[in-house]
Amino acid sequence: MHLDLTDLRLFIHIAEAPSLTQGAKRAFMSAAAASVRIKALESQLNTHLLYRDSRGVELTEAGQRLLKHARLIMRQVGYLKTEFDEYGADASGHIRIFANTTAVTEFLPEILAGFLARSPGVTVDLQERMSRDIVRGVLEGSTDLGVIAGPVAATGLQAIHFSTDTLVLVVPKGHPLDSPAPVKLAEALGYHHVGLQAGSTLQEFMTEQAERLGQHLTWRIQVTSFESICRMVEAGVGIGVIPESAARRHIRTMDLSIIPLDEPWSVRERSILVRELQALPGCIRALVNLITTGNAPAVAP
Repeated sequence: MHLDLTDLRLFIHIAEAPSLTQGAKRAFMSAAAASVRIKALESQLNTHLLYRDSRGVELTEAGQRLLKHARLIMRQVGYLKTEFDEYGADASGHIRIFANTTAVTEFLPEILAGFLARSPGVTVDLQERMSRDIVRGVLEGSTDLGVIAGPVAATGLQAIHFSTDTLVLVVPKGHPLDSPAPVKLAEALGYHHVGLQAGSTLQEFMTEQAERLGQHLTWRIQVTSFESICRMVEAGVGIGVIPESAARRHIRTMDLSIIPLDEPWSVRERSILVRELQALPGCIRALVNLITTGNAPAVAP
């Protein structure tokens, strides 16, 4: 069997479009030429890869399997090119990161700012994703690395622990829950909550914890940052669950109380997920090293 990289790249474009015409356009070829190549690929693999109709295309089960392998192959080809780039092994490249809400909004921006300042040949695509999508993205090769909090239930991945994320309850001064004693989530569910926008990993996580208790969180308002949550809480709009690091920072300028949560899930291990660290380009290994140890070699041309 001989698989052509052009065919694999074309197949990925079509799968992500998802239409043969749009996929062909992304691959800079005509729809007719793309159709011939896909039919030849199906013939070589002896299976149907796409369902075709007037609305576009849909991947068959075999097509879904090929897409996973194709993404991994093309990403590895990209790594190979990066390793032999004119700048050297770790001076240039593109890094895609899937991360949870806390990572995207709290600590990664500062880390990436310093890293990119020292690495002029590196570009980064940082995307906030749900935990399950982060794991799937690393497994399937649609992202180079993932940053996640909590246990990782996936084989075939390396989980590199780098810190601990503790969730706490923030309430306005004088609130009925304003006490040094830790509280159960069930005690807090009787009050209006201020949270992040729908789709954030933390919002989804807290919704799941409430549902496990057979209850629901009542969202008074959903905002875009932990600072906004704290300002709403200070104003008496509701209470909120946020990382302790964020709460400690904002309590310096806001009249809030931090209440520990008496829940086993409130302490979550932060980890970086990769398929195989040593197989990644030097620029990605340098970033992983920076996140985990606070040190990274200068990546200069």
